[in-house]
Amino acid sequence: MVKTSNKVGLTKLELRIMQVIWKYGRCTVSAVQEEWEPPLAYTTVQTMLNILERKGKLKRELRGRAYIYSAAITEAKALGQGVRDLIDRMFGGSSEELVMSLLKNGEIDAKKLAELTDRFNQKARKP
Repeated sequence: MVKTSNKVGLTKLELRIMQVIWKYGRCTVSAVQEEWEPPLAYTTVQTMLNILERKGKLKRELRGRAYIYSAAITEAKALGQGVRDLIDRMFGGSSEELVMSLLKNGEIDAKKLAELTDRFNQKARKP
């Protein structure tokens, strides 16, 4: 079976499933299914896990008659890929345009941006 690129983004449902996997480390279909209220159908969860495995986001191994799924990418890497995808699709690849949009729409103000700049500069100075 051919795996697709790890850079393929996550849908909302895929992200929620990945969050369960990241939380517990290793899960069966049933374990993931139990995290939903109201519960998703077993076959829906199984299908989504298989899609994530084909996308290269999950690994699986057969234990008895059930597959055990674990993350093939870290949460930080998935977040970075999601942000990059958003910037590429919505802002023509410009992170500056993303920041300007946040400012224009009142999602972040100049004071908060200055605080974030200070935090960034402090981290940049640390070896």
